[in-house]
Amino acid sequence: MALSEVGQAQLRLNAMAALELFIERRGGFATRDELVDFVLGGRRFGLIDRNRGIRNPQELDATLSVVSAADGPYADRIDPETGLLEYAFRAGDMTGGDNRKLRAALTARVPIIVFRKPSPNVYVPVFPAYVVGEDLIRGHVLIATDDALAQAYREGIRPIFEKSYVERVVAQRVHQPMFRAQVMSAYSTTCAICRLKHPELLDAAHIIADRDHNSVAHVSNGLALCKIHHAAYDQRFLGISPDYKVHVNARLLDEVDGPMLKHGIQDMHEVELTLPHREADWPSRDFLDERFAEFQA
Repeated sequence: MALSEVGQAQLRLNAMAALELFIERRGGFATRDELVDFVLGGRRFGLIDRNRGIRNPQELDATLSVVSAADGPYADRIDPETGLLEYAFRAGDMTGGDNRKLRAALTARVPIIVFRKPSPNVYVPVFPAYVVGEDLIRGHVLIATDDALAQAYREGIRPIFEKSYVERVVAQRVHQPMFRAQVMSAYSTTCAICRLKHPELLDAAHIIADRDHNSVAHVSNGLALCKIHHAAYDQRFLGISPDYKVHVNARLLDEVDGPMLKHGIQDMHEVELTLPHREADWPSRDFLDERFAEFQA
């Protein structure tokens, strides 16, 4: 039975707040079982459905979450012109069943969670997101993952945004979190240099900077690094050669300072990287070679 309107709003807010804390501790992603068996307020409250790509709890009149995967089974995509996610209705009656609550999220203007699935058993939440339109002919709803986009569509403006703005929104709200999740998952939330295992203190570092036109948002262009080693890598205090070895700047090796410099950086000289289990996820030797040349320059 659905809760009161106030109760539904509070439940939705509590679920998103709990998910935000969980994802931060987890490294930016969650597994299927963690989301299906999610615990909220001391009881099980699944954030995704075990067998469907849409979650419609009985306590809510409108959809709580949807799962969107690049490899299907539905033709979900982000429109590069608008930045909106085209999310396919479930097969069958587009006005009934699960689709009824999905359409209710449009009329009620409530926030939902979009779980992107970049690889098997890796779920990356994007929220709050909003259903801002529907296309019954093509069989999908339109979901905005940015507040400004959502507000404009709610007001019926159908705006034309600058391409650079749309690209920036999609990168910040979708692509960057997915890149972080893929890297953290591949490295088992462990710093590749020092083996620190606290996700809150880890970053997904790019080998070739994402602002570079040669950069790709793929795990082979990423390294899981703790914040100190990420900063040291970006500042060329240390480099990583194509044979997966850490090299500390020669001038820094001769410097005398406190224990952080000695144990945190100097002792990492010639350490071999901790690599992902799957060879397909290992950092690209070509990318490392290009970056290492900059370190040596």
